[in-house]
Amino acid sequence: MNTLQHADDFKKILSSYEMSTESKGLLAQTKFVMLSAISASGRNTIIEELLKTDQFYPVVSDTTREKRINDGIEEESGKQYWFRSEEEVLERLNQGKYIEAALIHDQQVSGLSIEEFEKAAQAGKIAISDLEVQGVDVIMKASPTSIPIFVVPPSYDEWMKRWAKRGVITETEKQHRIESAQKELYTALHTDYYHFVINDALPEVVQDIIDISLNKSVKDKEIAARSVAERILDRLQ
Repeated sequence: MNTLQHADDFKKILSSYEMSTESKGLLAQTKFVMLSAISASGRNTIIEELLKTDQFYPVVSDTTREKRINDGIEEESGKQYWFRSEEEVLERLNQGKYIEAALIHDQQVSGLSIEEFEKAAQAGKIAISDLEVQGVDVIMKASPTSIPIFVVPPSYDEWMKRWAKRGVITETEKQHRIESAQKELYTALHTDYYHFVINDALPEVVQDIIDISLNKSVKDKEIAARSVAERILDRLQ
């Protein structure tokens, strides 16, 4: 289990954290797409396909937690996360170099460093990351020009089928995911800045996200996707 040696310091600075003026300026100049979704919507697969187009730069979060071993392979810094010491993260927080950061379960601190957006800008690419709705809200307050997109499965029944393909889960875990999905859908549907896309055919949803990122109109598709999100939410209530 991860433990924090400087937990009190993190709590103090995060309670009133603001990114620096320089960081705000750089973020405002960088196109940033944020993908949110309910569990089993295929968000990670979509990001993998978007990266193949060479138009997007994957924003990798900093974290203070230790590297893990997954399927016998140790995580790599710069791939799953940038693994930083507590001292490094505290220094960056004091300099206002995170666009958002959070204390997670009192065990680790993770955040999006402005350095990732500098890299995206230098590469001439669109920055992209998967974020929960709470993180999107924080970033939209700091950078209203960012582009939040909510991914939904084509229907409630198809969503259940995708869950089933992930293997057996306990009733407790299933209930937890349903409750989380209900909150996420409600938040996205009642927040006026989200774009909605349906993940039915992978090439189509990838193109829809590219079009939205380039400010091309996909209004009819977005209306249809929002309607699907509303129907799924109705089934959950």
